[in-house]
Amino acid sequence: MIVSVLRFSDLLLGSLLVGTMFGIWLGFNPVSLSAGAYVEHQQQAIRALNTPMPILGLTCIVLTVALAAFERGNSPAWYFLVIAVADFAVAGIITRFANQPLNAQMMMWTPLAPPPNWMELRDAWWNWHIARTAAGVFGQSFLILATLWPK
Repeated sequence: MIVSVLRFSDLLLGSLLVGTMFGIWLGFNPVSLSAGAYVEHQQQAIRALNTPMPILGLTCIVLTVALAAFERGNSPAWYFLVIAVADFAVAGIITRFANQPLNAQMMMWTPLAPPPNWMELRDAWWNWHIARTAAGVFGQSFLILATLWPK
């Protein structure tokens, strides 16, 4: 029963986490936004997501590690879970050491007077977001594979 609860929780929370990343990638490419619109949009997203998303990501890592401990005897599923943990960890590391430092800078900007290099910083943030989204999608894919693998 505990494994079923862990699987369900991990799949649900991982789907919410990666779905949010994917939705941002799919619908919010900032390249066509004016400086003011970008700053306002980004600051709102940072206020809304900067705390809950890392917590959600860490929760997914912990749940996936717990599942891996239960799946130790099921070799393919265990390997899939280890890969999922690594991918989720990569997404978390990118968030912590690439996106969040840029977020901190962007929160200091004003929409009417962003820094002269705002487009360079915008593009860096976006490229890191694409990388963490890819890591999240791969992690979620391996989590799903592990869940569906015959027991």
